[in-house]
Amino acid sequence: AWVRVVHAASDAPAVDILANGSLVFQGIKFKGFTEYTPVPAASYTLSVNVSGTSTTVMSIGPAQLMGGHAYTFYAFGKLADGTLQLMGTGDEVDAPGMGMSKIRVVHGASTAPAVDVYATTPYAPLATPALTRVPFPLASGYLTVPAGVYQARVTVAGTKTVAIDSGRFPLMGNTTRTVVAIDPSTKDGGFELLVLPDVN
Repeated sequence: AWVRVVHAASDAPAVDILANGSLVFQGIKFKGFTEYTPVPAASYTLSVNVSGTSTTVMSIGPAQLMGGHAYTFYAFGKLADGTLQLMGTGDEVDAPGMGMSKIRVVHGASTAPAVDVYATTPYAPLATPALTRVPFPLASGYLTVPAGVYQARVTVAGTKTVAIDSGRFPLMGNTTRTVVAIDPSTKDGGFELLVLPDVN
């Protein structure tokens, strides 16, 4: 199996990841993510520790990881709000083919309501959302689209009020991307997008 971990908890310190008590990843900071890493197919309990300590802040499992499959585990929420949690997804890492790209959206912003997601050519008016009423925490399915330059805008569900704007967002042929909406880095900051390269 192939495993990747994403630190998307904005006020949490750097963390270590343990699988069945053994250290797998170390010192991941907010907005940091690992590469896909091979592990034997098995049942795992994943624990998140404050980096360099034995203090476990959250865990998930046991989760059965199947051989030949890829998974991403996300740390979401806020330490101050007591909303820290782990979420796992199964990933598609087969190449979409030349001239095409696949994209998936993950709502990982714990302080945001349900959202609509628009994908348009750059600066086109908002018309019909590609995804509607996506709640936290949830990952969409993958959308296969022609390679090109897009603009992703995330709005409060049912409105055209833009909370996150990607600006010009190129999608190259034969690639797959996961786009994660995350909480602000600072108290008065805006929501952000974290782009993960599933397939290059």
